[in-house]
Amino acid sequence: MIREDDLQLNGLRILQDSERFCFGSDAVILSDFVRVEKGGRLLDMGCGNGVLPLLLSAKTEAAELVGLEIQKESAALAERNVELNGLKDRIRIVCGDLREAGELFGREAFSAICCNPPYIADGAGLLSESSPKALARHELLCRFEDVARESEKLLPHGGSLFLVHRPERLAELIVTLRKYRLEVKRLRFAHPGTEHAAVLVLIEALKGGRPGMKTEAPLLLET
Repeated sequence: MIREDDLQLNGLRILQDSERFCFGSDAVILSDFVRVEKGGRLLDMGCGNGVLPLLLSAKTEAAELVGLEIQKESAALAERNVELNGLKDRIRIVCGDLREAGELFGREAFSAICCNPPYIADGAGLLSESSPKALARHELLCRFEDVARESEKLLPHGGSLFLVHRPERLAELIVTLRKYRLEVKRLRFAHPGTEHAAVLVLIEALKGGRPGMKTEAPLLLET
């Protein structure tokens, strides 16, 4: 069932399909964490209904925002959301596999990349392999290593990859990113309250960056 929601930012609105996967606070906090140079070109890997490109169109001065989505129905909905907000001059949606992103776009095609990838490792806690929600949450169509590998191809030296993920996988994420010359430079943990453990971690990794990482002040999620 399609519904129209207010993004509460610059009059932006979004169509969402409750039968598929509606965005959550992780997408919103990632959009606040992303930095794109003025006139830059950003890719959102696995854009879903296009929420991140929409938010980043208002929060950055990027010249072009590209959303890559493998599920045809989600990509079509993202296209509708771009048209709904009159942003076809800044946002482009591509239906394709992020595992082939380097081939699709060419080397060093983007100054920045963002990704809200599936959090759950392949085979862990899987309920339904066919549902769109399972594809969004579980590493069925891509693994985190695919994100890192293709990001290394698509970014120039000094380009940034921005991620939101689960803290319990942080060690694995850092090791995988470093394997592809992506050095973690910024971390920020998100907590549901001052007395609660972190439930999300925001990561910025720099291609070709030197070792040395900054941990920013904790982020308290609104409840």
